[in-house]
Amino acid sequence: MPERGERSPRPTKTLDCIGLYCPEPVFRTKESISEVPIGEILEVLADDPASESDISSWAKHAGQELMDTERVEGGFRFLIRRKS
Repeated sequence: MPERGERSPRPTKTLDCIGLYCPEPVFRTKESISEVPIGEILEVLADDPASESDISSWAKHAGQELMDTERVEGGFRFLIRRKS
């Protein structure tokens, strides 16, 4: 997470999964991460309550870096750095 006064890293791509429910946010995240260059960041927006644990679990098993999970109005914002 960014330190106080620091801004979040700038994502290369944003994936909007608002209104989609399990397992769709994870499927779309899995597809979209390959469109981001290695080392760059995918931002995922989701409002499915299960997405918090689902995307965290997927990132860990897929070898991607979940940099931040933030609760935002109406859902969640995930920042995922592509590692491979």
